[in-house]
Amino acid sequence: MSVRDEREPLDPRTTSLYDYALFRHGIEPDGTVPRKGFPLPDGPPTPEPGRKDRTWHQAHAEVIDALTPLLADPDPVRAAEAVHRRVAELALTRRSLRSHTARLALADEEAARRTARQLIRTGTDAAAVGVGMTLLIRLGEPEDVPILKALGMLRGLRDSAIAALDPLDRQAAALLVIRGRDRSEQLTPLTDAIASRDADATRSALVRLPDEPRAMWLSRRIAEAADLHGLLRARPQDAELLALTGRLLHRMVDPLDSRAEILDYLPARAVYEALVRNADRLPPTPEHRSLLLSIALDLHSGPAVLLNWRPGRRRALLDALDRLLPAAAPEPIPGDRRADWFRRNRHLPFTRTDAGDPPRWELAVVHDPADSSAVETRILIDGIPLVPALFGRGRAHPPEYLLDSGRLRAAAEPREVQLAEAYCTEGCCGALYVTIRRDGDEVVWDGWRGAVGPPPPAYRFAAAAYDAELVRAVQDLSWCWPARSTARLIAGGLRDRPELTARWELAPSWIGTDWQDPDTTVARLKYTPSAPPPGTGGSLYFEWRLPDEDGLPGDRAAAALQRLETDDPKTFASFCGGNDELAQALGYRPTPPAPRA
Repeated sequence: MSVRDEREPLDPRTTSLYDYALFRHGIEPDGTVPRKGFPLPDGPPTPEPGRKDRTWHQAHAEVIDALTPLLADPDPVRAAEAVHRRVAELALTRRSLRSHTARLALADEEAARRTARQLIRTGTDAAAVGVGMTLLIRLGEPEDVPILKALGMLRGLRDSAIAALDPLDRQAAALLVIRGRDRSEQLTPLTDAIASRDADATRSALVRLPDEPRAMWLSRRIAEAADLHGLLRARPQDAELLALTGRLLHRMVDPLDSRAEILDYLPARAVYEALVRNADRLPPTPEHRSLLLSIALDLHSGPAVLLNWRPGRRRALLDALDRLLPAAAPEPIPGDRRADWFRRNRHLPFTRTDAGDPPRWELAVVHDPADSSAVETRILIDGIPLVPALFGRGRAHPPEYLLDSGRLRAAAEPREVQLAEAYCTEGCCGALYVTIRRDGDEVVWDGWRGAVGPPPPAYRFAAAAYDAELVRAVQDLSWCWPARSTARLIAGGLRDRPELTARWELAPSWIGTDWQDPDTTVARLKYTPSAPPPGTGGSLYFEWRLPDEDGLPGDRAAAALQRLETDDPKTFASFCGGNDELAQALGYRPTPPAPRA
């Protein structure tokens, strides 16, 4: 196939979008594609989807009636021309049309495949071409890859191209994802190197990626686009590449935003094997030591457990990491949070949990402090991490929520407990609930709500073993750094003495450590006046920040609680929001942001 000469005019009424994409790419001096893609060609205006009276079900029925007979037509040329006409008559947005097309039942898949190919090769209307691309998400074959890659360069067609390419060519799909989402353009040198098909240039661009969220948040797609697995096979003892591999794998395990990416990374097991097999090539720096411990934690109690491991292989990797890591970290320098984290967490991933064990709450799941201050309560049952297995839309709640509060205690009266909430809130994408009750000499977890997939079974545990494990988990503070310990002690003190805040018409809203500054304890308090000014109501919020200073957490927490006995926090904590009318009536204004350096 050839690219049209730049001087040849293009008629949007007769030029296929596929030809147009090749033309636009061919006339770019440096061959680059804009982040948002090339604009669609000018042509007849797209009909406005003005049928506001249609429900989703009515629109779906119309799409079924319009397209189902056409997709069974054995003549793909005739069918594609008819699809163009009917799509215009339906007057649906491209997104809505794709959604309905994806749900169509196909009586003749081969006929539908031929029509889809005709649409993507010759289609001149983005909506009709989108129908063909949507069909190829389930019907596509390797021969469709070149056209899908070309159409993915056009604005509005990238997402459909990614979905169709994912089962056929992960590298091509990943490149489209990165180009569309790399707003900071930190990945541009990498995508340029990948496009050059120069393995050495790709390797160099990979190892130069900054280890920061803006560059690494597309970790799975980076690994797929660069063919990380192939690079490791060719360079198994490349220390810089191995370190980059560890960072990418660890980022893929983090389920903060959704399902952990590691579960969709097809070569994950082989890449883990290659990393651990050659990990002795990494220089024994604190950074590499912490990275390997993070990898061990992921293999022991994180979503990586859910990969389809051969019997004994995951345990063998953990044993190899256990032998490789020093038995203890050097004596930490005051303020060296990374060394302190290693010392407190060194033993955790190597604790054996065999089938039939009582439920185990893994608390030392604090990411390398240079990476994140996130903490989650990893619940293992028979060695399987429960939340990623049943939910996969965010992390489990932290130990303060599940353990310190007593929510996981079992009593004769059943108690429903939220184990995890979607990163975007329960109202958007749900939450995972279980009902916990004591039944004679057993503790039962059942009554599941919010699980993804088949309903989970009821789990039964010996009550004595359950209670002992719960006590162990509550008393195990090895995961907790000083500022977090201070926060836990303040929260516990306020649970025991609610009058300390109630006297000021305050209640604890959230107590923890600052996300960006984990060495600062933060107490957020909610103020609901009993007699608000006339015409106002609602609540206000105040934030009390306690930077980590000299002194033990117990002493610092006691001093904070003592201050609450005599001082109203509204006089020294920062106002941080709430009901606007109430704030204005009481004269509260948000603290202005600190000036940028």
